[in-house]
Order: sequence, then C-alpha cells, then structure tokens
Amino acid sequence: MRSRWGDAQRGSVTAEFAALLPAVLLLLGCCLGAVQVVGQQVRLADAAGSAARLLARGEGSGAAAGLVSGLGLNATLTVQHQGEFVCAQLRAVSAFGPFAAVGLTFGARSCALAGGP
Repeated sequence: MRSRWGDAQRGSVTAEFAALLPAVLLLLGCCLGAVQVVGQQVRLADAAGSAARLLARGEGSGAAAGLVSGLGLNATLTVQHQGEFVCAQLRAVSAFGPFAAVGLTFGARSCALAGGP
C-alpha cells in the first residue's frame, strides 16, 4: 500500500538541489578567485623584493624591469631612492577576470640597502 504523502514529496530533493546548485557554484568560484588574487599579490611582493635586491647591487632599472616581465607579471616598476635604500614599487591590474573588469589593482613595495652584496 502506498502512502499518500510519498507522492506529494516526490522530486523535492531534485528541486532543492537545483535551487542550491547555482549558489554553491558561485561560492566555489568566489573562493577560487580569492585564492588566485592572493597568489598574484604574493608573486608581486616576491618580484618587488627581487627587483629591489637587483637594484641595490647596482644593476640598472632595465634589468629589474626585465626580471619582473620575465616572471609573467604585467606590472609597472617604479624605482625610488630613499637615503641609503633603493626601493622598487610594482603595480599591476588583477589577472582574475571579474576583478580586472572593475579595475582592481595590486601594489607591492620592497627596499634594499644600496651597495649590498
């Protein structure tokens, strides 16, 4: 004998899954985008440190710019001299599509003692 309530709830799990799936996919996409954005910021900070060390050893700004472009970062390099220190400042637009569309930019700055080894 069949229950009269069984037929009324038939397919409700499928409907709930269909309603929940877009929200879960959106949340997953946002999480992956955040990981990509954080990774880009870390790579930019690392490149700024490497460029500052190159500049502190007496290499030209062309060598530092070549290093930054060689890492695949589409960043602009600004060199500043502050007393005994040489600073490299990098700015780049986000590589993640939705954040790039709204113009999110990243920046990293690193300084090194000029004339060091």
